[in-house]
Amino acid sequence: MTKPRTVRCPQCGKEALWAPENRWRPFCSERCKQIDLGAWAAGSYTIAGQPSDEETAADGVDFREHNR
Repeated sequence: MTKPRTVRCPQCGKEALWAPENRWRPFCSERCKQIDLGAWAAGSYTIAGQPSDEETAADGVDFREHNR
């Protein structure tokens, strides 16, 4: 029998089972999964690069109007 594969939880660093039995994978628990989801929702994770035209445009501009 092979040893079950484990990975490090991206939130807390504990070992987490990488198998269908772990419904929160790659996280070790629902708590770690929710903390990570909250960080995404709050905008804590970003990808470096140039801002898009939409991000640099003036407030109040409806971009859908410009694409018609």
